[in-house]
Amino acid sequence: MKNHEIDYKIYGEELQCVEIELDPNEAVIAEPGSFMMMNDGIRMETMFGDGSNSGLMNKLFTAGRRMLTGESLFMTVFTNISSQKRQVSFAAPYTGKIIPLNLSDYGEKIICQKDSFLCAAKGVSIGIEFQRKLGTGLFGGEGFIMQKLEGDGMCFVHSGGYVMEKELQHGEILKIDTGCIVAFTQSVSYDIQFIGGIKNTLFGGEGLFFAELRGPGKVWVQTLPISRLAGKILQYGSGSRREEGSILGKLGDIIDGN
Repeated sequence: MKNHEIDYKIYGEELQCVEIELDPNEAVIAEPGSFMMMNDGIRMETMFGDGSNSGLMNKLFTAGRRMLTGESLFMTVFTNISSQKRQVSFAAPYTGKIIPLNLSDYGEKIICQKDSFLCAAKGVSIGIEFQRKLGTGLFGGEGFIMQKLEGDGMCFVHSGGYVMEKELQHGEILKIDTGCIVAFTQSVSYDIQFIGGIKNTLFGGEGLFFAELRGPGKVWVQTLPISRLAGKILQYGSGSRREEGSILGKLGDIIDGN
């Protein structure tokens, strides 16, 4: 294997964390802000790019690609510098599931949402995947750019809510809300379709477009995109109590002193 081999264990149900076990001299890379805890004997350092390339120009190029996906220029690497096994843990940023992916099982490449990556074995490359079709780029929710994870090691992505895995056969089509896509294998074809219909457009409440994924390949789907969760928090955090009815809502506001 070109990438470091790591062992892991996932804890929790809805607010999960992943514990990575590192042998001496093994390392794991992670997004800034995902670190939770670690044993003594692990060295933490910040670096340009993802650690899969050597040389200054390669590091600058990798960091620049990460900027295009809206991610930080830097990543954090955790290396076991002791002579015994050590553990380091990373926490999911919001309620949902952590998905472990062994890239060697999926042709050494997975395409995912640009904000779903959590951590990976050192040596895994975190790059960008351009969507070649104009419609996909303009209306696909993730724009022209998605994230690609390449290598032969373990990586971990995070999703919102519950995760469903779909195995698409050759030519089989799955139509899905664009925000509900977590990841898919490189053999899956990704396109955007217009929903159509005046009533659907004006009153459907589901947007104007959905994603069309065509097999063969595997797809990971999330039930609660972070954009949908944020929208609900803003909606119900505005002070209105529509779920209680107009009269009860006003009475509740009076009791609360509003």
